[in-house]
Order: sequence, then structure tokens, then C-alpha cells
Amino acid sequence: MKNLIFLFLAFALATACSSTKTTTLRNIETTVDNDSLQHQIIIMDVAFDRWYFSHFSPAQDRSNEQYQSLNRLGTLNWNQYYNSGRYSRVITNYLNYDNDLDYGIEVNRKLYWYFRYLESELKIPLLR
Repeated sequence: MKNLIFLFLAFALATACSSTKTTTLRNIETTVDNDSLQHQIIIMDVAFDRWYFSHFSPAQDRSNEQYQSLNRLGTLNWNQYYNSGRYSRVITNYLNYDNDLDYGIEVNRKLYWYFRYLESELKIPLLR
């Protein structure tokens, strides 16, 4: 019984101490609902929402066109890093962002702030 408890504690300690930081930005999803086109972005990083709410303010908001322009640069750099294997612990998929498609300000804003989050927290230059 002591061996079982010791084994369980050793396993719990080993998994708790592992510090792998992975973030995933899934592709922007497009759905059609009753003849209206809707887009949504899914960010699979638990720390992003907290960071976003503490850094974003309406005074810093930009127009949808400004977000689109900045996101073009961010996605270009993201996809170059993906193709080259640079930052492969964080950038694990190709980002399918169509520059000619208007995703709406909510998606463009969140994508832009996710790029800012990666620059700030993980030092990955995406918007430069």
C-alpha cells in the first residue's frame, strides 16, 4: 500500500512539475446560418483570455480595416514560422487567413490581440 501511494505521489509530482507551454490557434471557422455568414476564431490557450481582458481597452480599439492590415502581416509571419519550423513548440499549424475575406471586427480584433499576446508573453515577433 505504501508503494502504491509513493508511486502515485511520484507520478503526480512529475506531471505537475513539467512546464510545457503550448498554445494553439485553430483556423478561423466559417459557418453559414440561415443565409448569413458567420466567422469565429478559437484560441486554445487558457492564459490568453485573462491576458486579453487585462490589456485591451476600448480606447485602444482600431477600425476593422486596421485590424485586417495588421493581421495580414501577423499571419504572413505566422505561416513563415510554421513552414520553417521556427517556434515549433508554439506554432503548430498553418493559419488559413484569407486577406480578401471580411471576417468582421470581432474575429479580426481577437486575432490581432492574440498576435500581441504571443509577442508580449513568448517574444515571438509577429507584427513587426
